[in-house]
Amino acid sequence: MDWLELAESLITSPWLYAVLIAVSCLDSFLPLIPSEAVVIVAGVYAAGGQTDIVLVIAATAFGAFLGDLIPYVAGRLLGLRVLRRLPPGTKRRAAHDWFARELEARGGFILVTTRFIPVGRYLATLSTGIVGYPLGKYALFVGFATATWSAYTALTGYLGGVVFQEDTLLGIAVGVGLAFVVTGAIEAVRYIRRRRSAVATETVVD
Repeated sequence: MDWLELAESLITSPWLYAVLIAVSCLDSFLPLIPSEAVVIVAGVYAAGGQTDIVLVIAATAFGAFLGDLIPYVAGRLLGLRVLRRLPPGTKRRAAHDWFARELEARGGFILVTTRFIPVGRYLATLSTGIVGYPLGKYALFVGFATATWSAYTALTGYLGGVVFQEDTLLGIAVGVGLAFVVTGAIEAVRYIRRRRSAVATETVVD
């Protein structure tokens, strides 16, 4: 299915918001669904008054929240089975226990930042369920994460639409470009943090 073509064909229809719910929900566990691009397009058209930016954000956040519950629930259902295959003392069990401790210490930070990283969001939500992270805390942090991700993505498109009102395609291109730049910056910061942590660990060991 061409989600972008479908969204543009419904740009003045209330059904657009159903498409936004569906695409953002599916993108939470299906990597090839282009949710960001679809939301950005809806944001660009909101600048011209053809869509409602508040409804675009709300529909996207709602769909993403529902979608993030699916891998979490799957992880909870698989948790005991996975744990049986991770004998104490193995490296895989150590990694499992480490992630559980990291979530306990900084679950909000992990869930919010990984929401902006396509591959990261799938791994984080599934793994969070597998280690048995509490549903209440998960829902709270994921609710905030999906709301901020939705607002950022839609407003990125809206900004492109405001600046390039005479050229919709250019506005969409700028919106997608801004999204890539911000996502890349987040990933760069995470990489630097990982490198510093690794260096610090090596220094302590030495």
